Amino acid sequence: MIGERIKRLREKKGYSITKLADLAGVSKSYLSYIERNMQNNPSLQVMAKIAAPLDSNIEYLLGEEHLPKIHEDEILDEEWRSIIKNAVDEGMSKGDFQALKDLIRSKMWKGNSQDTSGALNEKKKTSNIIIFKFDD
Repeated sequence: MIGERIKRLREKKGYSITKLADLAGVSKSYLSYIERNMQNNPSLQVMAKIAAPLDSNIEYLLGEEHLPKIHEDEILDEEWRSIIKNAVDEGMSKGDFQALKDLIRSKMWKGNSQDTSGALNEKKKTSNIIIFKFDD
């Protein structure tokens, strides 16, 4: 299922396997194995890398939700615009934002899937800070 969704999104974007592998930073052969369902358990990090250039997310690739849609009627407040503008001015790309979002969502998904007791666990409020360093 993961491979089929990746292939469908890749073809919709008009990317070859080579192009997507380059954009995602994964090997062409590994991506091919995933698409042909020969590799059924790629890491969440690899999935986040693949999802970003496809304008998708890990949850969609796992078959857990529909493809994300952008709603024009959702307006960001001024604080969000300022945060985004500063990040873009400092060199963050759309792919960086998507990868960061996917990493945070995957951590939340991973935490939820590990709770097999069925009991309500007290959740601690934490903040994750991820620092990226991009070399030119």
